[in-house]
Amino acid sequence: MSGAALGLEIVFVFFLALFLLHRYGDFKKQHRLVIIATLLAWYLCFLIVFILPLDVSTTIYNRCKLAVNSSPVESNGSYITLAPSKQKCFKPWSYIPDGIMPIFWRVVYWTSQFLTWILLPFMQSYARSGGFSITGKIKTALIENAIYYGTYLLIFGAFLIYVAVNPNFNLQWNQLQTIGIAAANTWGLFLLVLLLGYGLVEIPRSHWNGAKRGYLLMKTYFKAAKLMTEKADAEENLEDIMEEVRKVSESIKYNHPLRKCVDTILKKCPTEYQERMGRNMDDYEDFDERQNSYPSEKSLVKLHKQVIYSVQRHCRAQVQWQILLEQAFYLEDVAKNETSATRQFVHTFHSQEPENKIVQYFYTPTVEWYWECLLRPWFYRVLAVVLATFSVIVVWSECTFFSTKPVLSLFAVFIQLAEKTYNYIYIEMACFLTIFFLSICVYSTVFRIRVFNYYYLASHHQTDAYSLLFSGMLFCRLTPPLCLNFLGLTHMDATISHRNTQPTAYTSIMGSMKVLSFVADGFYIYYPMLVVILCIATYFSLGTRCLNLLGFQQFMGDSEMTSDLIDEGKELIRIEKRKRQRQEEGENRRREWKERYGNRESSTRNRVVHTDQKESSFSETNTNRPLSKYTRSNGRTERDRIELLQDAEPLDFNADSISDDPLESDSGR
Repeated sequence: MSGAALGLEIVFVFFLALFLLHRYGDFKKQHRLVIIATLLAWYLCFLIVFILPLDVSTTIYNRCKLAVNSSPVESNGSYITLAPSKQKCFKPWSYIPDGIMPIFWRVVYWTSQFLTWILLPFMQSYARSGGFSITGKIKTALIENAIYYGTYLLIFGAFLIYVAVNPNFNLQWNQLQTIGIAAANTWGLFLLVLLLGYGLVEIPRSHWNGAKRGYLLMKTYFKAAKLMTEKADAEENLEDIMEEVRKVSESIKYNHPLRKCVDTILKKCPTEYQERMGRNMDDYEDFDERQNSYPSEKSLVKLHKQVIYSVQRHCRAQVQWQILLEQAFYLEDVAKNETSATRQFVHTFHSQEPENKIVQYFYTPTVEWYWECLLRPWFYRVLAVVLATFSVIVVWSECTFFSTKPVLSLFAVFIQLAEKTYNYIYIEMACFLTIFFLSICVYSTVFRIRVFNYYYLASHHQTDAYSLLFSGMLFCRLTPPLCLNFLGLTHMDATISHRNTQPTAYTSIMGSMKVLSFVADGFYIYYPMLVVILCIATYFSLGTRCLNLLGFQQFMGDSEMTSDLIDEGKELIRIEKRKRQRQEEGENRRREWKERYGNRESSTRNRVVHTDQKESSFSETNTNRPLSKYTRSNGRTERDRIELLQDAEPLDFNADSISDDPLESDSGR
């Protein structure tokens, strides 16, 4: 099993990162380099989280071997028997041979740092650039990142000059490398505590509120009102941008040098706008530079960038609106079925996507009723209590992990108890659950936060390239300090435990933080205590109240604005529900009409065809008779009457489809 666990986790984490990226990104529309860079960043960060428990168990085994006071007298490959104390150092099932982990961590760490500080910022500017060629996009990206890169080079250069001039410092290359790592981890730890303080409270609270059907329904109504406003703004913005594109397309004709740029912009527009602009085009007119003023290439680049942004925003709003409608309809169905006497879940609307037959066989309406109406609320409450317990343990350990005598950190107590018995399965499970919970609290906050329309991770393939790359940057900057914080909580970091023992392979590549004592003994120890203040602020929703005071509507139960938005959202859902019902009723009437008259019309059509054949053969044999033309005309009249009968369908009245424009009504018919 040597190295097998490492290989299995490497493969598993890759598919996990690929699944999440497929949920948020769009493999078909987005650039391949964006997909690959984001996948690599997510994969490396998730890999660090999953592999670190194996590093801990391997380090504990290596410490056991180093603690031998005399040479081993027996070795059969699975354990080593010590002569004086008869102690057995069992080799863990996931043991990784010496020399592999340091190389592995070095490759993973420096690759992630290269991504977050150099490649991903450059690709962000490249993805948002409106240039029409690769050279133009690269030039724009370099210009936008010149200040970004120049600032870091200036700080690093000033530090090197200070070290070279000051005689008290005699730093070598390894120490400079450690200082760089410490600077990156300090920046990441500053952001880590902020996100962790929010996640430790919000995740248990969201699961507890998930058991309240009324709360979820009211919040969905609130989201519907806000999303409708955003949807209207996106449609209005898209209309304005398309109007500018139309004017540019009409002014720049087919033989203009910038016509290729205009065609590139038109390809990024929605299909209906492309068809509308194509009908209004008159490419037979030549352009004249002396009579007309044409937009410059720089203005077209700006317009191209606006088109990409507005189309993405409009498509995202449309998809999110449909998802929110399905969620609201389902929550209303749950509230309606809670009082059902038959104990079978009845849906108002059928699912638009085909359901799996296996799921339909096991997840019957009765099973669905028991799960949604009885079991699911209790399951969410129990899960919320378990998560809240974990949060309390994390907060306590964050405030006491620096104490080694006595050991107050609960995670360190658990690991040390398991270390005495060399129960490696327990050690790995405890380490994995601890770092996994910390990662969930931090990463879920990254997925939840939204900075206007600048950064927003939207599911169902609606996240733009800029937000995907930005999330990769955040993960690469947050994961190393997260792992160091976890090693400090479990006292596996020698800087925290103050024990002269073998460090883990992960901390060995970080170097000794004694070069910067004020960071190792000050900031790394006392700054995480601020998580208590952040948890209190999150519990009382201080951030939400501040945003609400600034004019950003937030869901608050005691706010009059929230009540108004809930009523507005409820009315919007009612209107959309009525539209969906009219649509399904119309489809059902058409289906019943076809089922009722389909066989009769087919038999009538067969009789008509047979009659026509007889009449044609009769007319051919009697061409000299004048009566034949009347027979054919009567047959044609009969066929016309039958065809009119076939085209008849029941009318589905829809008030929304009435238009005052006769042209639109004709096109509709």
